[in-house]
Amino acid sequence: MELASAIASDLSGICEDVFSIQVVPPGWIYFELTHSTLATWLQSLVVGSLGGAGEQGSRGAEETIDTQCPVPNSLFAVEYAHARCCSLVLLAHREGLIRLREPVPNTSPAFWNVIFPNPLPWLNCDGTLQLNHPDERRLIGELIQVVDNIECPDVRGSVKWEKVALNLSQAFEKFWSNCRIWGEVKITSPELAQARLGLLMATQSVLRYVLEENLGVFAPLEL
Repeated sequence: MELASAIASDLSGICEDVFSIQVVPPGWIYFELTHSTLATWLQSLVVGSLGGAGEQGSRGAEETIDTQCPVPNSLFAVEYAHARCCSLVLLAHREGLIRLREPVPNTSPAFWNVIFPNPLPWLNCDGTLQLNHPDERRLIGELIQVVDNIECPDVRGSVKWEKVALNLSQAFEKFWSNCRIWGEVKITSPELAQARLGLLMATQSVLRYVLEENLGVFAPLEL
């Protein structure tokens, strides 16, 4: 415990803005991302930092995606989740809940150019994350796992991307089923509705990347 406490003390001095650190018997050191760090990370997914903003990731620059190529049936649920995210974001723009600079892109967007609210209201007035529902947390956890796989070259080649994409789409479906954006939430808690839209945009960004860069499948705006 003494050694763990000493290590934790040093780490706290280096990264206290990123992690909260706790030491528990018999000498475990627990790390938890701060709410502000998680909010900043989610915002970065919305504005397009995944795999290098505006750059192609694992696919070569000379490669193109054949939009007429048959898609495996197992990926239909992933395509549906991506298209659903896009349609919901565009609906929110039309209803004035958010405002996009370019609301109707010609192809599936790598990121959303949100001009209001900017940044999205991820945090409450007390600095804690607004997204506290279990299905919100599950979706955030899936996003973290997928992005870790994308950004870590040592594991990227061994990842079963189809399974990863399906898990993420299933987490999205649970989130969308149980975490409302419109109706009473939009009226009484507009900032929560906007934060949930931000989570939709982050999910769409990651789904698009996995479909197009890792699976070579076009990510549709609509089905």
